[in-house]
Amino acid sequence: MKTEFALAFNEITERFGLPRDTVMEALEAAMVSAYRRSVNASSAQEVEVRIESESGEVRVFVEKEAVESVENEQTEVELSVARQYDEDAQDGDMVMVESTPEDFGRVAAQTAKQVILQRLREAEREVQYDEFAEREGDLVHGTVHSVTPSAVTVGLGRAEAILPRNQQIPGELFRVRDRIRTYVLEVRKSPRGPVIVVSRTHPHMLRRLLEMEVPEINQGLVEIKGIAREAGKRAKVAVAALRDGVDPVGACVGLRGVRIQSIVRDLNDEKIDVIEWNPDPATFIAKALSPARVSGVYLEDSPERGKTAMVVVPEDQLSLAIGRAGVNARLGARLTGWRIDIKSLPEAAQESLNRLASDETFAELAEREAEAVAQVEGILAKKEEGRPITPEEYQVMTSFVDRVQTEVEAWMDEKRAARRERLEEVRASFPSTAFDVQLEDVGLSTRVFNILDEAGYNKAGQVLQQMGVDEDAILGLDGLGPKSMEEIREVLNNYDYPEPEPAPEPEVVEAEVIEEAEAVVEEAEAAAEPAEIEQPVAEAEAPAEAVEEVGEEEPAAPEPVDQAAEAVAEPAAAEEAEAAEDIEDEIEETFEELFEKFGGKKEFVPADDELFEDEKKKDKKKKSRVVEYDPELDEMVVKRRRKREYDEWEDFEDI
Repeated sequence: MKTEFALAFNEITERFGLPRDTVMEALEAAMVSAYRRSVNASSAQEVEVRIESESGEVRVFVEKEAVESVENEQTEVELSVARQYDEDAQDGDMVMVESTPEDFGRVAAQTAKQVILQRLREAEREVQYDEFAEREGDLVHGTVHSVTPSAVTVGLGRAEAILPRNQQIPGELFRVRDRIRTYVLEVRKSPRGPVIVVSRTHPHMLRRLLEMEVPEINQGLVEIKGIAREAGKRAKVAVAALRDGVDPVGACVGLRGVRIQSIVRDLNDEKIDVIEWNPDPATFIAKALSPARVSGVYLEDSPERGKTAMVVVPEDQLSLAIGRAGVNARLGARLTGWRIDIKSLPEAAQESLNRLASDETFAELAEREAEAVAQVEGILAKKEEGRPITPEEYQVMTSFVDRVQTEVEAWMDEKRAARRERLEEVRASFPSTAFDVQLEDVGLSTRVFNILDEAGYNKAGQVLQQMGVDEDAILGLDGLGPKSMEEIREVLNNYDYPEPEPAPEPEVVEAEVIEEAEAVVEEAEAAAEPAEIEQPVAEAEAPAEAVEEVGEEEPAAPEPVDQAAEAVAEPAAAEEAEAAEDIEDEIEETFEELFEKFGGKKEFVPADDELFEDEKKKDKKKKSRVVEYDPELDEMVVKRRRKREYDEWEDFEDI
């Protein structure tokens, strides 16, 4: 039958959800604190409390000095009593002896109450923190406990989470006892326990919902490439199939939209566009602007402007491509990583006409497109007058814009290529270590250095590069003139830059590795040859039938030999056989080292002919192996040859 202590102890562990060891440590620490307070013990004196888990009996052990005559009972104990706890105790030794006060149970219960509760609360907070710290980045179900203008308190069972105002979906209303799903955004410690911050606007919440609703994502058939989301308005998800024959968009949408509608309801009717990811940036950008139809996408990857895409859409699709308050264009740019410039088809056609008319670079193109230019000008004039435009005329404008923009892209690519070549030439004209030298260390005057530093030049190599590409960019800085430029040239060109580090030595070529391997194999074979050729035979005559091939069924019995010769031959044969086995073991170890060193295959392919199975088991010394380099496999291959019954060596076979 359990005692009252055991029942109370079990109730505490169940109520707080803590391990028994944790609760027991808290009780023992509280008892130690209670003892120190009751007897006013020093903090330097070691005190240990032991509690019987079933009966609840408390025993206090205190460190005291063993002496012959006790003067202070609180810190000293008689030597005879000390030897009851430690048989080897001597005068002056420190011994742990039992010193439980008579009414310690009642006093400890009153004194240790607050200490025990505090320790239990601390342990509970630590357990809660460990539990939810592991779930950071996951979805959790909770119940709304309270709603305030600044935050919503969500109960997560043993803990409460905070849903701040900026992490709530705009327009979403909560009521007490509502069941909601949230994303664990952050878990941090505080004096009052773990602070759990949850969110319903984070893009990863949509990712977790898709992983829960779409089995193909969990099975690895569909991958989420990217998510762009503006909570409460619209979200875009790019998905790709990892296996042929799988429709990634259909898997996420589900039959009649069942899967995606479940997520939409959970996110307060937020619109979700699921698009198929494409490695071609132009195609991906066109799909990212869905549901709008796109006429053309023209990319420009410039070091100055960054990655910019000009997207041309029909006039009636312009507002749809931009979206309400530009949300569709923003999400498309965020999803693809490109800056998107959306233009209507008439606007793009007018810009193409202006470029051909004003830029002499495209004079040849303007001559070729003279007829198309006249047609496009007439179509735009009709539009200005408010007359209807036929689909064929829209197609003429689309083709014209596409040809002009394609030519412009090719010209810009050539220009960027020329700039890269010029940049490489400039960089080759000065040491590469100039980019590691701080500009303040080269010896420029304070005024010149401050001007360059404010302009963003902090390395000597940056200034040299800019002066080689476009010197006017440096000269145009406020406060710099011809004299300052002369100072910059003289200082930077005469500075002693450190030598670049030498290139690492090339690795050992494969030919040297192969020669080393062949040399090791030749040494092993040379050591093994005597053991393979010499036969331990007695000096007495033996008939030729005694040395038959393994293919024979029964070897002929040798004639009797002299016993003295046989007695001499047997020890010699045993010694030679033992030496042969040692050499064979060395060969095997050598091959194992070669396998590990050169990454060869350590598989032995058995011969197909069953006739020689017994021969392989009885006479392993008749095998010969050679390590060769296979250029097709690009690795070391060990080959083996065997001696057939007709005394001829067959071709090597891979093993």
